[in-house]
Amino acid sequence: MFDVDGTMAETEEFHRRAFNEAFSYFDLPWNWDVATYGRLLRIAGGKERIRYFVESLPEDSFDLSDSRINELHRFKTRRYAELVGSGACGLRPGVADLILRARDGRLRLAIVTTTSRDNIGALLSRNLGPDWKQNFDVIVAGDDVPNKKPEADAYHAALDALGLPAASCLAIEDSRNGLVAAVSVGAPVLITRSLYFRDEDFTGAASVTDDLTDLPDNFWFDPDL
Repeated sequence: MFDVDGTMAETEEFHRRAFNEAFSYFDLPWNWDVATYGRLLRIAGGKERIRYFVESLPEDSFDLSDSRINELHRFKTRRYAELVGSGACGLRPGVADLILRARDGRLRLAIVTTTSRDNIGALLSRNLGPDWKQNFDVIVAGDDVPNKKPEADAYHAALDALGLPAASCLAIEDSRNGLVAAVSVGAPVLITRSLYFRDEDFTGAASVTDDLTDLPDNFWFDPDL
């Protein structure tokens, strides 16, 4: 069960750029630097992140309606798709090979993420080809569930669709939020450290690695990873 942003690809700088271009387009005087965006990533979901940021500003600075935030986020999503569609954002080392090995081993694959289906498609169609969906038995995106990670809604939905017990699956995540969500349903978690989350507390993970290139051939059958 793959997370996407940070796990399959280092997408966050492309998200940050798209957010800032959206702010500029809508004449909003904001520019999220790396430090600010790193803090905001603790809030799962792009629209939720914008709302949290607006509410953290001095009182009465801005009052963006939900419809305005949705409009802003739609522009941001289109711009993100253009950026990753250009080929500038490749998959992280080992990801494509792991997908291939898993499919050759007749393992079932799922995507369990807080990002949108449009964002998933933009990234994976460019990197895995137009038939990328054929690699995955189940896809649960952020808009498919009421609550995003660290709540466990997405993992519950994925497990229900797979018809498998959590203990027989492996969640691959890069963040504490993802780890908490997966562990709460009883799934073992492999953490692959990413740019923005590499120093988080990963207590409770079954294993932590820098990327997915050095996994043994039979790692998914090993209860100790």
